[in-house]
Amino acid sequence: MALQAAVRLHKQRKKRLEQGHPWIYGNEIERVEGEAKPGDLVAVKDHRDRQLAAGYYNPQSQITVRIVSFGELEEMDTDFFVRRFEDCLAHRQRFLNNPRDCRLVYGEADFLPGLTVDRFGDVLVVQLLTLGMDIRREQIVEALVRVFKPQGIYERSDVSVRTLEGLEERTGVLYGECPRHVEILENGLSMEVDIIGGQKTGYFYDQRENRASIAPLMGGWGSRSGIRLEQRPAAELPDPLPAGSVRKDGEVLVPVNPNGKVVTFPYWDGATVLECFAHTGSFTLHACKYGAKRVTCLDVSEHAIATARSNVERNGFEDRVEFVVADAFDYLRSQAKGLDERTERAAAGETGRKVDTSKPLSAQGRTWDVVILDPPAFAKSKSAVSGACRGYKDINLQGMKLVNEGGYLVTASCSYHMRPDLFLETIADAAVDAGKTLRLIEWRAAGKDHPQLLGVNEGHYLKFAIFEVRSRA
Repeated sequence: MALQAAVRLHKQRKKRLEQGHPWIYGNEIERVEGEAKPGDLVAVKDHRDRQLAAGYYNPQSQITVRIVSFGELEEMDTDFFVRRFEDCLAHRQRFLNNPRDCRLVYGEADFLPGLTVDRFGDVLVVQLLTLGMDIRREQIVEALVRVFKPQGIYERSDVSVRTLEGLEERTGVLYGECPRHVEILENGLSMEVDIIGGQKTGYFYDQRENRASIAPLMGGWGSRSGIRLEQRPAAELPDPLPAGSVRKDGEVLVPVNPNGKVVTFPYWDGATVLECFAHTGSFTLHACKYGAKRVTCLDVSEHAIATARSNVERNGFEDRVEFVVADAFDYLRSQAKGLDERTERAAAGETGRKVDTSKPLSAQGRTWDVVILDPPAFAKSKSAVSGACRGYKDINLQGMKLVNEGGYLVTASCSYHMRPDLFLETIADAAVDAGKTLRLIEWRAAGKDHPQLLGVNEGHYLKFAIFEVRSRA
């Protein structure tokens, strides 16, 4: 059965649709043939009357048609969603170690534009962002229940983008029972997620693989404290042996400090780490898991820090983590200023120049082996890019100043409008001003449960980089 209505595209338009882009803007449409109500499924035809795709229609939105099939499609019923959800599940089962805790449906990249579904164990959290998905809420819920058999489904459609579709924001239980706090496992770590009060759907799965990528940065720092491995008779050593000990020919290589005393602190070789914009403390947890000696976990939100503290205690890392509630921009600037003042005093002392030490430092001027910056989006529109560049430059400039020589800056941007080349250029500018030389060690995007459609730049939002930081002087 053919669709009741069709949109005919202009002859002179750019051939974005043929290249796989799933959006049709209003200015690409020459006319609408037949009667199409908002949310209806329509055929999409070129100027020669050839059908190119099928999508749902909303004349109130700038994106007038969102493509759901590049072939013919009669209706978006429950069976349609079941088939799509089964494909989503198969992809996650193939590529993820734990498909019970992941993003199950990622909008356009899963050929379901306007729909996001995150899985937190037995609870699904759904975002319906468009009219075309909103009017099919019942079919979506029925299909989710059939495919995933959840305990409950909760809606977090409290996002402003819905107003562009003529929709109100809404939240609430769609099916079953939905406890406010749920437990997930990520890379072997246990975390509590607040599906009602947390940001977006409650947790950011897109950084899963990126969080694991910091593992090599967490060890190999003991020598900076003068700790070395020294051979000692096994009979003279405590049982169990200190962490990092190596048995060899009846004797044992054990860590000792500059005074020759055996080091018993198990994380003597670990990094000192600062995580800014911590949210649930996910990078803090991974740093501790991989052997960090001490982690400073910072966020401006007391609710976020309370969640991070709970997660740290849940995993038994509380002896290595300190929590700071502060604005990251202010904190980084104050520590950098304190560091500059400390350096200036030291230089004055070496040259014999008098310096007023009665005046307190602006801040401690602390430094860390690894500084992690994972801020929220600074550019939510094209017009905000210049301001975002200033924000990204500021935090990266101050952040790299606080990295110990030869340490690492871990930095990310989730602003789509901040293109990868501009992000790198901004960080390079910050390095010049900070007098630092950066070596790019890792460059990554979102995880495998956030696939990307080639040619759809809007889906390539997350940039993640690890830089080694060295002084130019």
